[in-house]
Amino acid sequence: MTSGLRIAPAGVDRFDDVVTMLNPRGRPDACWCLHWRQPRGLPVGGRRDHLKDLSGRTPAPGLLAYLPDTQGREGQEGSGDTVVGWVGLAPVSAASSLQRSRVLPRVEEAEWATTWAVMCFVVRPGYRRQGVARALLAAAVDYARDQGAHAVQGFPIEPEPGRRVPVGAAFVGTVGLFESVGFDRVGGTAATSGRLPRWVLRRDLAPTGG
Repeated sequence: MTSGLRIAPAGVDRFDDVVTMLNPRGRPDACWCLHWRQPRGLPVGGRRDHLKDLSGRTPAPGLLAYLPDTQGREGQEGSGDTVVGWVGLAPVSAASSLQRSRVLPRVEEAEWATTWAVMCFVVRPGYRRQGVARALLAAAVDYARDQGAHAVQGFPIEPEPGRRVPVGAAFVGTVGLFESVGFDRVGGTAATSGRLPRWVLRRDLAPTGG
């Protein structure tokens, strides 16, 4: 595990760091981690502002990972921290396309508010394979529980044995990553990422203090 890693909700006061993680090159067609929760009719050019609006609400639309900046470059926190990772998450009630997905198993409507979905991971080059994604996923479970979640689900890929996972396919996480944080494999899906199969991984949660 990377030493000194700190995880924080991606509130609107940290939106510059969200931009650093999700669209560092300023691409006009960036996804902005909105694939499952983008309102119908939202233009591509409106994605940034929509995510910024979500960042001003509770729960936050994601979590950010920070490391102390040993070179003295101060980040937005003003504490010498550098943002190095992002995980997007939301209750299914806030993920309209997941509610009606044709390739991922649907959650019963009565459980939309209490079942959360982990959507995507981004770890900056130079900080990968150091435990950042695992720390973000563990923090996502705790954050969802604190917000009243009864379960958290992800839809990671199953890597091919002995082959490194392409970065472009790994944004959904891997089965091994989710299992390392206590998730159980509960079934397959009709979805793929980078031509690799995706599975349903689920972790049921005890209430806070339970």
